[in-house]
Amino acid sequence: MTWARIVLWRLAFAVPLLLAVTFGMFALAKASPFDPVRQYLGERAMVTGPEVMAEIRANWGLDRPLLEQYTTWLGNLLTGELGDSRSMRLPVAQVIGERLGWTLLVVGCALVVMLAAGLTLGTLAAWRRDSWLDRLVTGTAFTNEAAPVFWTGLLAIWVFSVTLGWLPAGGLTDAAATTVTLPDLARHMVLPVLVLAFSQSSWLLLFVRESVIGVLREDFVTGARARGLRERTVLLRHALRSALLPFITIMGARVPELVTGAILVESVFSWPGVAETTIKAALAVDFPLLAALTLLATLAVVAGNLLADLAYTVADPRVRVLGVS
Repeated sequence: MTWARIVLWRLAFAVPLLLAVTFGMFALAKASPFDPVRQYLGERAMVTGPEVMAEIRANWGLDRPLLEQYTTWLGNLLTGELGDSRSMRLPVAQVIGERLGWTLLVVGCALVVMLAAGLTLGTLAAWRRDSWLDRLVTGTAFTNEAAPVFWTGLLAIWVFSVTLGWLPAGGLTDAAATTVTLPDLARHMVLPVLVLAFSQSSWLLLFVRESVIGVLREDFVTGARARGLRERTVLLRHALRSALLPFITIMGARVPELVTGAILVESVFSWPGVAETTIKAALAVDFPLLAALTLLATLAVVAGNLLADLAYTVADPRVRVLGVS
């Protein structure tokens, strides 16, 4: 019952949010000084007559009022028609369909690595508070938090690809490969996954550390120790479980940063995902593709918050009790 209520509430909130985001996107595009027609023509714009350029604008609907452009796009969206990408000369649905899986693969693997490393190191740092391990872990986390994602990616390429030659610098496969094989794909995934996980793990690690330190001072932890439970049991089954309840909600709120990190990582490592395609669409003023990608990113944020709310009801039974009552 609580789950259905949460889903319905999120869906009711998502509809006006998506409408506001997409309309704001159209308003910004209308006010933008960049001309998509000139960007599309490139050097040919210098020799193209104004009549031809006006005809292209009319065919694309750029000469129509803002509200008319938006309602037309919204109507096409409801029928599943996303238009054609002007920079890639392909339907937008095809462009996203061919690249979405690669982005989900990298982001999913990075999320698993980030959670495993952040929870483990954050808990160890809290357990060994003020030790050399705690100082090393927190110092690295604060340094990483201040480092740009693209700088971390370039540093990883210089160390592991250029200097040591252990891993490929980018791409999906080797340049001479004609097909994608699992061993080759795994080698090319290592650096993007680790860089994305490392760049997004600092806040998680620091949050887990502070939460566990706070919970270790609680009375129920003192009582568990007084009953003679092993320190490992107290730490993992009592302190860590209670410390992670606020983290579940925060995890959903950090989805936008994960999306931004994926955009930069895919660009640095030439990974053929939808995140990297966003930059290409923005540089080419490819509005049909950029509009669809913006809508997709917004849906990812809404879905992340929904999953966080559902996970919280699983982790804390009191939420289900209050929801039913």
